[in-house]
Amino acid sequence: MKVDDEIQKLIDEISFRKSNAKNYEVMKAEDISKEFKEIMRFEQESFKKIEEFERTCKNQDFVEYAKMICRNTTGREIAQIQEIYLKKIDEEYLNSK
Repeated sequence: MKVDDEIQKLIDEISFRKSNAKNYEVMKAEDISKEFKEIMRFEQESFKKIEEFERTCKNQDFVEYAKMICRNTTGREIAQIQEIYLKKIDEEYLNSK
């Protein structure tokens, strides 16, 4: 598989996550925690792939585009999960008192 095809595949994976977002508001804090870990792992793995593409790909603009998409998409999802997670922890903690 060509490097450009691999980059496009990664971009498609990132876009799929964006279009297939979950409703974190209805989840319990424990489940949100799992989702939070999973998106962070996905982000780390994606950036590792992008670093490899930076070394092997001639089309650096395409690599930079993948990096931007990854940073923006996963960053938004992480921020969303953090906000909801903290709210859920407060709700569950305050309700248990």
